[in-house]
Amino acid sequence: MDRFFSSICKILLKPIVDAFLVKEARGLENVPKENFILTANHQSHLDQIVTAYVCVPRGFKMIGQTDRYTGGIDRILREIAYFIGGVIPLNRKSEESRKRAIEKAIDYLKKGGILIIYPEGTRTRTGDIQKGKTGVAKIFLKTGKPILPVGIKGTFELLPPGKAFPAIKRIIEINVGQPLYFNEELEKAKNLDQQSEECKEIMKKIAEKVMEEISMLAK
Repeated sequence: MDRFFSSICKILLKPIVDAFLVKEARGLENVPKENFILTANHQSHLDQIVTAYVCVPRGFKMIGQTDRYTGGIDRILREIAYFIGGVIPLNRKSEESRKRAIEKAIDYLKKGGILIIYPEGTRTRTGDIQKGKTGVAKIFLKTGKPILPVGIKGTFELLPPGKAFPAIKRIIEINVGQPLYFNEELEKAKNLDQQSEECKEIMKKIAEKVMEEISMLAK
């Protein structure tokens, strides 16, 4: 979403979200002045609203799946939302699509944008936080941009997977943690091939630490 639409969302939509959905938002002072990679747990389609809430009025993009809702009105609505939001499309069943999405995300960050990513890769079906994937670590190692962990509570209760319409209750809690820089890991990986076992171990370590932080923030 470009800065213009993001500013409009802050003016027109944020007060509505505050009034009807978000009970408390803590740690917003931790949001870096520079651009960053926002990472959060993924429980619901409402998470997109919550993570955007943290970023407005600044420009940002999300990575969004295209391998579900492939027909009918659901696809049309998704395409409209993705167009307005400037979402980077990702077909999780295609290795080529994953590579393209990561390349676009890296390019966007290098140009000064903010990236929102859900390291679990899909919404939880139980409400429990899942294991994180290494995509966020790959993007970090190519850009060096800080990773901002965000814990979300309440969206699963309002709109879990399988439910068509959300309940309207002011129960969502947002907890923004301290930015993670991973300077040591960044230095170690500087001259490594990302396909090497050593680099994969570094990415795994980063992904695990990010999920540890998110898990603590979401308690």
